[in-house]
Amino acid sequence: MDAGIAIPGTSVRIGLDPVLGLVPGLGDAAGALLAAWIFVEAIRLGAPRATLARIASNIAIDALIGAVPVLGDVFDIVWKANLKNVVLLERHALEPAAAGKSDRVFVALLAGGVVALCGGLLLGGVLVTAWLIRALGI
Repeated sequence: MDAGIAIPGTSVRIGLDPVLGLVPGLGDAAGALLAAWIFVEAIRLGAPRATLARIASNIAIDALIGAVPVLGDVFDIVWKANLKNVVLLERHALEPAAAGKSDRVFVALLAGGVVALCGGLLLGGVLVTAWLIRALGI
């Protein structure tokens, strides 16, 4: 999905994912569905929830940013979510303890980022509301 075809004259490899992404909307959805197979395999192989969260986040990032016209297609070539997910799954199979520790750190950082984002949105909403109240003289 990510590196099946070498671009002649370069060291860049692309796969079916960026090619599917050229079809607006439908292509990225199809790519995400195909990427979900790795997620299903991870569940079947008993990967811990932290590893599953990393795999799911890679799929989500790839689908969300991949849906942006042109930028998303370039992102698909660089991000290679499916290769990242296969590496996560292989690492879990070879060194489950080490994989689990780094996955927990990732999930903690991801949760912290979500909390920070929510706090920033809340603060921004309060500031915009205060500005509107002052601007309207209420």
